[in-house]
Amino acid sequence: MNGGPHIAIDAMGGDSGPSAMIAGASRALRKDPSLRFTFYGDQQQVESEIEHHKSLRERVAIVHSPEAIEASEKPSQAIRRARTTSMGMAINAVKEAHADAALSGGNTGALMAMSKLALRTMPGIDRPALAALLPTLGDTDVIMLDLGANTECDAQNLVQFAVMGSAYARCVLGISKPRVKLLNIGTEELKGTDELKAAAALLREADYLPLRFDGFTEGDQLSRGQVDVVVTDGFSGNIALKTAEGTARFVTDLLRRAFKSSLRSKAGFALSKPALNLLKVHLDPNNHNGAVFLGLNGLIVKSHGSATPKGVANAVHVAASMVRNDITRKIGEDLDNFRAHAFANGSSK
Repeated sequence: MNGGPHIAIDAMGGDSGPSAMIAGASRALRKDPSLRFTFYGDQQQVESEIEHHKSLRERVAIVHSPEAIEASEKPSQAIRRARTTSMGMAINAVKEAHADAALSGGNTGALMAMSKLALRTMPGIDRPALAALLPTLGDTDVIMLDLGANTECDAQNLVQFAVMGSAYARCVLGISKPRVKLLNIGTEELKGTDELKAAAALLREADYLPLRFDGFTEGDQLSRGQVDVVVTDGFSGNIALKTAEGTARFVTDLLRRAFKSSLRSKAGFALSKPALNLLKVHLDPNNHNGAVFLGLNGLIVKSHGSATPKGVANAVHVAASMVRNDITRKIGEDLDNFRAHAFANGSSK
């Protein structure tokens, strides 16, 4: 099966299991016929689903895995079953260079733990980070990291996240010099933790990197389209992400309730339907599905567990884009550049 990016898919991960993952791969293949897939999961279930997507038959291989990682399973337990689970086998396919990237909609903690153990972090990276695209009012989405992989981070971790996030922005957003900001409780230089202030100082000096550091941003500015990469620790990042997702659901549910409140409201709904459909598309998480573990010696993409086939297809395209843009090499080059300048200025980091 020669051709484009080869994606290893954990077919058993996600709320819907093989049905959504395989339907999503089929949808992605229609848009990008060069893609290739290997599905890891219960062979009988996978084969049964592929029967509904005949276009996949010539572009896939199936590897039977006797077990799957449970949604509630602890990472420490998952690691012990890496060799016999669909998630662990998909990750190992990347490690053994049998696939260019792996995709799973399963347990996030288990996926991170197994990926880090199998692939290890890149030279110059202390901790990998989870990055994702969020919708904005601007012309492009915003990349935010870390979204939960590291609850506590020092200044060096935040600088590494900035380097990785800007490389990701160059790949998926096509921006040659992304605007980077640190998430903070205010935009003034004196505000924030010591770690944030130290990271800001390091990034201000790193004008040789292919990024533009623009200081701090607050949570209410994330969706304004005034920044390309937002950097934070995983604790704050996960809270910000969940708050944004909850707010989007609140707005859509509130509008739905308002339009059902009276006959006049229902008439207003009919007139407003085109605008509301545009809002629905913009807020639909399936249009932004596909979080990425950056900083590993291999490409791993996390899909929402509740993602529809449309969402899975979007995650596949994220993985394929990273493969084609050789993001791991770009991150490595930027890190080498940063370390060389730091060493020249007398820092051991």
